[in-house]
Amino acid sequence: MNVITNNQLKATVALAALQEVVDPEIGLNIVDLGLVYQIDFDEANRKLYCTMTLTTQFCPMGESITHAAAEALKACFAGDDVIVELRFDPPWNHEMISEAGREFLNNK
Repeated sequence: MNVITNNQLKATVALAALQEVVDPEIGLNIVDLGLVYQIDFDEANRKLYCTMTLTTQFCPMGESITHAAAEALKACFAGDDVIVELRFDPPWNHEMISEAGREFLNNK
């Protein structure tokens, strides 16, 4: 999945941090699941915006996953204000899972 960003270098660092955030019901990280849509940086105001989704709007672990994503980004970009926004458009589907994620799930 291609994540939209205004700073590719910093987004690469952010995505590496987000790979540590695992959906506990599926056992796969949120990046390989295709849950991260956009990561933007407001350098002047030291803000990081992460737009993501969940596998379903009614995901019982949604709050835990978004909190873990925010904490992972805060640890990586200390001093920046991290804003994680949930969006359900476009809705998540299995085709958003990365090739590495598909391999993981097939071997599970």
